[in-house]
Amino acid sequence: MWGNFLKRKHREDDELAIIKAVYTGERGSTNRQHIHTSILAGHKYVREVLEGHELRCKRDFRMEKYVFHNLVKCFRERQLLQDERLVSVEEQVAIFLYTLSANASNRTLQGRFQHSGQTISIYFNKVLQSIMSLSGQLIQLPPINVPQKVSSNPKFMPYFQDCIGAIDGTHVPISISLRLQDPYRNRKGTLSQNVMVACNFDNQFVHVSAGWEGSASDARVLQDALENNFYVPEGKFYLVDAGYANTPNFIAPYRNVRYHLNEQARCNQRPQNAKELFNLRHAQLRNHIERIIGVVKKRFPVLKCASHYPIESQPDIVIACCALHNFIRNHEGGEQWFDQVGSNIDPKHIVDIPSGDAKYRSDVESLNERRALGRSKRDQIAEAMWKDYCEYLQERGRRNST
Repeated sequence: MWGNFLKRKHREDDELAIIKAVYTGERGSTNRQHIHTSILAGHKYVREVLEGHELRCKRDFRMEKYVFHNLVKCFRERQLLQDERLVSVEEQVAIFLYTLSANASNRTLQGRFQHSGQTISIYFNKVLQSIMSLSGQLIQLPPINVPQKVSSNPKFMPYFQDCIGAIDGTHVPISISLRLQDPYRNRKGTLSQNVMVACNFDNQFVHVSAGWEGSASDARVLQDALENNFYVPEGKFYLVDAGYANTPNFIAPYRNVRYHLNEQARCNQRPQNAKELFNLRHAQLRNHIERIIGVVKKRFPVLKCASHYPIESQPDIVIACCALHNFIRNHEGGEQWFDQVGSNIDPKHIVDIPSGDAKYRSDVESLNERRALGRSKRDQIAEAMWKDYCEYLQERGRRNST
């Protein structure tokens, strides 16, 4: 397939050159100079990467070679992408992934793949829309059964048996025209979109809401998601941090109580009461959401920089990165190699952005109305957990004394 494509590619390159010359009125000129004259044309570069060292594919396309081929196969089988006269599906996907890898501008991509700016833009957007078409299948709300991560660990079971995932807000840098910037200016003074992500305990995204202004609170983004396409089954809940209201569906830690994992490690002591124990277990389980956010931003460095693409596309790029993360997880792609390949982005281009809200702003009335019920539910979980924990310590003390 590649051989036939390359022969057709060379023939069509010649035809295209003639057409371009006629269009610009330069067919008779002997001084005409082509811009894209590199001997390593786009299709040759892609073939070199896919036939070369594994680490090069990981560096440039942010995934293993076999995962890349599975992604291309998926697009072909679902007829979302097809080989065009000048650009194969492999090269179309490579253009998109190289952008995520290096936050590459259209001009940079022209030089890398030896195509016009219009061609680069067309295929970048084709791949983006294809991934968005798949995102509903790749990013799905979790089942209501007890997660294996919970059921297999006595620290979490039965206290969190109705917990189906974790939620957090994260900021992604954004580029936007000067007249529209004010709402996107976050508390650090940089420009960002506030993104709400939910994950399961298998480190996969189960929901992504992107595009909210950087000045918006995490809770307001959650409220918008609930009014649109995010749903929590009756009796189930997600773990959230202190930036959200504590409700029956969104259980937050106790405020002003030691709870973070590194705090417990520094103190080197056991929890002293029910609230401390609850916060510790809550942090241990909710840690999945912090990890998955770190992984997706490390895999796709474009999420750390202001994108070169139109504001309308920037939220979709975030969702596409999360969908690709799930696709890679489904195909058992690894993460250990991140530090081996480093980043294609100059550190000076990485934007300083805030983490999620440190505390709930009480700015969402519909969530405020359910906070009393949330406190009651959290107290019941904490008290049951503390009772069993104290009995466990007593039993262990008796065994050690005999």
